[in-house]
Amino acid sequence: MTKKETNKTSKMKELLAKEKKIVSLPQPGDIIEGTIIKVSKTEIVVEIDSIGAGVVYGGEIKENRTLVKGLKVGQKISALVIGPENEDGYIELSFKEANLKKIWNDLRETKENNETISVRVIEANRGGLVIEYSGIVGFLPVSQLSPQNYPRVEGGDKNKILKHLNIFVGKEMLVKIITLDKRDEKLIVSEKLAREKELKKNLEKYKEGDIVEGTVTALADFGAFIKFGDNLEGLAHISELAWEIIDHPSQIIKENDKVKAQITNISNSQISLSLKTLKDDPWQKIEDKYQSGRTVNGRTIKSSSAGVFVEIEKGIYGLLPAEASNNVKFDQTYKFKITSLSPEKHKMTLALTEL
Repeated sequence: MTKKETNKTSKMKELLAKEKKIVSLPQPGDIIEGTIIKVSKTEIVVEIDSIGAGVVYGGEIKENRTLVKGLKVGQKISALVIGPENEDGYIELSFKEANLKKIWNDLRETKENNETISVRVIEANRGGLVIEYSGIVGFLPVSQLSPQNYPRVEGGDKNKILKHLNIFVGKEMLVKIITLDKRDEKLIVSEKLAREKELKKNLEKYKEGDIVEGTVTALADFGAFIKFGDNLEGLAHISELAWEIIDHPSQIIKENDKVKAQITNISNSQISLSLKTLKDDPWQKIEDKYQSGRTVNGRTIKSSSAGVFVEIEKGIYGLLPAEASNNVKFDQTYKFKITSLSPEKHKMTLALTEL
């Protein structure tokens, strides 16, 4: 062989090596693209450019009919390589696994970009909602529900909480991803975070001291929830519902009542409301009627660690200190002496003058 022929042979070997490298077979775990050239009940064959052909076998077709439904010859499609070239010369492929891998990648990008996704609620339990996104099952804890959807259940009754959560089954929700782990197939989402931006934007229209009109959405031992404006909701604590001392909000208002309230505080998107600030304060000019040292009649109504509350008149209460309250009975009228009075702080201290 001449020197010229030897060089020519060497170059051809180099070209063949390069070509072989270019068309090297894909490995398990790779995502490939190809064109469907055959569709049947037992297999779907895909032509892979410059490589050969791949196949999806009937087992996967049978288990994932919705995924492969509508696939036609000539259609471009992505698939995941799950096995090397088999004895029939086909590379074994999976549409399902490719689809799942793509979905997990999409979820990762969504989380990294702090974007929202729409999920469907498929089940409820006492801890929250089981959700589904493109075949991936995840969880939305109760604590991550938006203020509008959070269950307001008196006493934290778990059966009542579950009853409330069941109303969301079958519905779509906008959420943000807070935990994502493909290896453990773990997806945890938050509706509260998804609505945070919207909530802050809507809150920009309001400030402390503003008076709003709204609807009572729920009552709890500690107060009333009131919805107003553009999907905003605030809490009127039981002490802010009336100047009188009450045992439960239902003594003042009921669910679905239309009310006016004043915004007393906005902190971290939490809105505090008051109904009593819009009513006449019975403690104003109280010194015209009551002074320290004066004797008054009062009815015992409620006890606390500090002592016994005594109603002097509607909206005006005094405190009989705990150490002096051992001999009094509830819902009884006694004579008391006013030992101190602070109208601006709405405080009156009493001493028992007779049993």
